[in-house]
Amino acid sequence: MPQDKSQSPNENQNIPIHVAIIMDGNGRWAKSRGLPRLFGHQAGSKTVKKIISACLERGIKFLTLYTFSTENWSRPVFEVKGLMTLIGDYIDREAMKLHKLGVRFKHLGRLEGLPKFLQEKIKKAIELTENNLGITVCVALNYGGRNDIIDAVKAILASGIKPEEITEEKVAEYLATRGIPEPDLVIRTSGENRLSNFLVWETAYSELFFTPALWPDFTVENLDEALESYSKRKRRFGGLDVPEMTPSLET
Repeated sequence: MPQDKSQSPNENQNIPIHVAIIMDGNGRWAKSRGLPRLFGHQAGSKTVKKIISACLERGIKFLTLYTFSTENWSRPVFEVKGLMTLIGDYIDREAMKLHKLGVRFKHLGRLEGLPKFLQEKIKKAIELTENNLGITVCVALNYGGRNDIIDAVKAILASGIKPEEITEEKVAEYLATRGIPEPDLVIRTSGENRLSNFLVWETAYSELFFTPALWPDFTVENLDEALESYSKRKRRFGGLDVPEMTPSLET
């Protein structure tokens, strides 16, 4: 959902409406401890629930978690299979608990590309929580920003929309994030300073925060540090600050 670039939706607020997180560093966390990479993913899953709860407590309405990209399929087969199983187990274990907290789940990405068992678990979690109003957690799983734009373009062409009818708002209606406000703040853990094909369209005017903390070590204090940094920034959306007083042109 494109925002009015002339005014931030949080102009008079310190808390962002939508926070997106690139959860990076699970593998490095495990390697530094001499453990298999899957142990890092298991440790990272514990951080997920903690951060969801913290965002809910702080009044954040949307949280998007970059869980598995379309590029991640190139990783070793045993790691990918293990991660898919881990995600499925997490849904079984935590979906009802998060539902009771008022969490609503939404999936971003190509659902059909995931294992059938995981597709079914995701669909059930979405159905279970579809009427919740506490916080919407978007799980970007088998997601790639460029692929999402390609899928949107294909759908627009198939719909017969005329070229002159295509606007930013129209494109946004065909993205996986349709109906979701663009991220105010994007956090990336592990010290990497790039977006890695994450919400390519939607992050055009997002504020960015990079932290060296690996995802399993990411704490509520780290989250608050990012939120504090965000609260001190001025979001201009390509414009200029409006001066408090307009100088008179009279001589």
